[in-house]
Amino acid sequence: MSEPIPGLDLEGAPEEVRRAFQDAFRTFTSGARTLQEAMSTPVGQSPRELIWQLNKTRLYRYTPLRPPEECHATPLLLVYALINKPYIFDLQPGKSLIEHLLAAGFDVYLLDWGTPGPEDAGTTFNDYAHIYLRRAVRKVLSVSGAPSLSLLGYCIGATIAAYFAAAYPDAPLRNLVLLTPPIDFSDKRANAFTVWLDQNHLDVDRLVEAFGNIPVELIETGAKLLKPVENYLGSYVSMMERVEQGSPVEGWQAMHKWVHDGVPFAGAAFRQWSQDYIRENKLFEGAFVHEGRGVDLANITCPLLVIIATYDHIVPNQQSRSILEKVGSQDRHLEEIAAGHVGIVISRSAKTRLWPALSGWLAERD
Repeated sequence: MSEPIPGLDLEGAPEEVRRAFQDAFRTFTSGARTLQEAMSTPVGQSPRELIWQLNKTRLYRYTPLRPPEECHATPLLLVYALINKPYIFDLQPGKSLIEHLLAAGFDVYLLDWGTPGPEDAGTTFNDYAHIYLRRAVRKVLSVSGAPSLSLLGYCIGATIAAYFAAAYPDAPLRNLVLLTPPIDFSDKRANAFTVWLDQNHLDVDRLVEAFGNIPVELIETGAKLLKPVENYLGSYVSMMERVEQGSPVEGWQAMHKWVHDGVPFAGAAFRQWSQDYIRENKLFEGAFVHEGRGVDLANITCPLLVIIATYDHIVPNQQSRSILEKVGSQDRHLEEIAAGHVGIVISRSAKTRLWPALSGWLAERD
């Protein structure tokens, strides 16, 4: 005998109808519970120590998994984007790039930009590179005792890393890795983002004046609209299929938490990103000047690895590939992986493609 469903009177209905409704009710109840519990899912669980802090920005060092004599000599500093939290590098045990790097013997550090408040609305893109990243690099070298480090930037974090390397040609960079880097905005119709941020379509100054920092909700909505059907419906359909089949949902919950756990875009940084980077393409064209010296991508001479995702709808491949033509590095390599912008780091194929390709490339140049 099927149990009653609250608020639904099926008295007199055939038993098979009542059972069908009960099964559907049970599935959707489990789905709702899965969704409700997602934001409390444990993430970023690899042990680490806070070693430096400036304003909201924090620098962490992860606990090595191998004895010092089995570790690589060159420390690795990870830098993520400004508008999402960096635990995408360390989503869950078994789905963690950081966990893989530690197991491979790397001394891993993470720069977390933190969450800007109203008082940080004046923080610029240049501040992130010249103040925060520059000091973090010095701290990594001081703590590790190494003469140089490897720097890995992901998404906008890769843009900041490339700017830093171009602005400071004497910086102690042993290797530079740019993962899905938005660098070249020559094609103003590359995707919806470049179209929306066109000066004919958006008054950036008014937006910043109205909000101060660009709200998480606005950023998230814009990202979802790049693939509205998949982003608004597909994810939840996938979740319901897992629930119905009795498959594990922890991975889905962790990913859902990360997607909806965004960070506001500091107002001045967003203005500069829109105007100087996207509209005027200053980094790619070498139009920036710092301390009387041009910020030229040709100043990048250390070994360079650029990694792109074939199905990246957030950073189209043409925004990343062309930096290889600009840098001065003799040792430069492009790795293309059949994945999306986020899946390249945490999908099942990441374990067999990105992770070993990255750790192998760095190990060869340690």
